[in-house]
Amino acid sequence: MLSILIPTYNYAILALVKNVHQQCLKAQIPFEIICLDDQSDNDYQIENQVISTLPSSIYNVNQTNVGRTRTRQRLAEQAKYDWLLFLDADVIPVTSAFIKHYIDAIQPNTVIFGGYQYEKESTDATKILRYRYGKEREEKYASERNKNPYTYVFSGNMLVPKSIFLNFNYQANEKNYGMDIYFGYQLYQHHISVLHLDNPILHLGLETNEVYFQKALQGVVSRKKYLLHEKGVDQMNPLVQAYFKLKKMGLIKLVAVGFKIVAPFLKKNILSTNPKLVFFDIYRLGYLCSLE
Repeated sequence: MLSILIPTYNYAILALVKNVHQQCLKAQIPFEIICLDDQSDNDYQIENQVISTLPSSIYNVNQTNVGRTRTRQRLAEQAKYDWLLFLDADVIPVTSAFIKHYIDAIQPNTVIFGGYQYEKESTDATKILRYRYGKEREEKYASERNKNPYTYVFSGNMLVPKSIFLNFNYQANEKNYGMDIYFGYQLYQHHISVLHLDNPILHLGLETNEVYFQKALQGVVSRKKYLLHEKGVDQMNPLVQAYFKLKKMGLIKLVAVGFKIVAPFLKKNILSTNPKLVFFDIYRLGYLCSLE
């Protein structure tokens, strides 16, 4: 019935696996848990190998580092059940009925997202950018996410029919960041039903400000490369929507020039201990306009 798939890199995932393993046993469903390590450091590999001693669970390691998107593809290809539950490595279910809530919500040909939660407060200033973005932009009740269902596609907590994932996941052997929006657009373009639940995971493994900032810029590049030429993409992504508004007014080049002037000042705030998300938004939009 259910294949739980966890891509991991340099993260200890035994606690997560034990949690969902116990919940599956309690739910009395056929299941498997497959963890695929994208060439973590040796210490993490040694610690995570214990997973393979759990019934219906396996821990494997990629021969080379291939990136998260390709690792998810390999996990889906290995899965034996028709429903795939993808979980990021650095999360933990918020409730003890996490698996049951997903099972009860299953509908044919529907992709289901449980949502994210973050700690009530962040005490680490070096990770405040990722925390603040997650808290303000990702932590949303299902009632809000269902108003714009394709905007809130987060593969770190996703229940998806295997056939749909294999048909619409990005297939090329490239390392890209920010490909959730690509998958979300495929669902939107092909009229695949999306359902959001209040069935969150707690996101624990936040990147440092600098690391997340660089990943966010990689995500902007992915939008430029894969989505700006696609019909209707502006309906599901605020950043792309803002870009097309500027383009319609003939302001792309002007914004690109202005971005070069203000970028250092914006970046200084973004990487500070009190980043403003509006500056983060402006930086990413200006960066998008400046890309050739």
